[in-house]
Amino acid sequence: MEVRQASNAKDVKYYTTERLREEFHIANLFTKDNVRMVYSHIDRIITAGIMPVCQTLQLEAGKELAADYFLQRREMGCINIGGKGIITVDGKEYEMNPRDGMYIGMGNKEITFRSVDENAPAKFYVSSCPAHTSYPIVKIDITKAKKVPCGSVEECNKRVINQYIHPEVIKSCQLAMGLTQLEIGSNWNTMPCHTHDRRMEVYLYLDMGENDVVFHMMGEPTETRHIIMHNEEAVISPSWSIHSGVGTKNYSFIWAMCGENQEFTDMDHIQTKDLL
Repeated sequence: MEVRQASNAKDVKYYTTERLREEFHIANLFTKDNVRMVYSHIDRIITAGIMPVCQTLQLEAGKELAADYFLQRREMGCINIGGKGIITVDGKEYEMNPRDGMYIGMGNKEITFRSVDENAPAKFYVSSCPAHTSYPIVKIDITKAKKVPCGSVEECNKRVINQYIHPEVIKSCQLAMGLTQLEIGSNWNTMPCHTHDRRMEVYLYLDMGENDVVFHMMGEPTETRHIIMHNEEAVISPSWSIHSGVGTKNYSFIWAMCGENQEFTDMDHIQTKDLL
């Protein structure tokens, strides 16, 4: 498990491209028969990529959590972005088709992941944050996620937000998670942009071609920076930072938030003309 410290906005304005990527960018999330985890001290979120091919992989706490098992004091969400897979939680199996999601509450002990076909392996994208109570396990098919159309062709941001872990869908302590899909011809996300000082956020960009990129915009509204994102790479967004992106073509992204509250209207909107 890689551990990253929190970063101060006053320092980030002086970061080079290399330092920005070192602090906020997460690459190589999905590698054969491996669990890759990044623990951020920003609201103590863990971002993980799990890709079982020939083996069954187990989620371990590791010494970094000083816990008997991974979800002893945590909750987690998972979305499968690969082929069909199986998640087993304390002996019970859950089939995970492509784009299916799952919420697993605090207190569940043994969690394993495997693929149905090693030639089309599952890719389990996991977000986890601290929890204070336990809520039931919920499997969320992509068809059962709450769909929120938004944006327009004229503004190049027509998209559908699929809410998986959200107060209007299921109960969780503080984790929120979903998948946003941009339509063909749209390439902007979260623009006009905003910040939410009581929550941080992590984006995983996906559904991108080999030669496509997203320019992920971050930083304070008057000190913006960008990070180049390739397919299936994640980026950490502190609560003080904007988190917008523009791609060379349409794409999708998984968002995960945790922090003080789950109020989606609790954000500070920024007019585009005020960005610097």
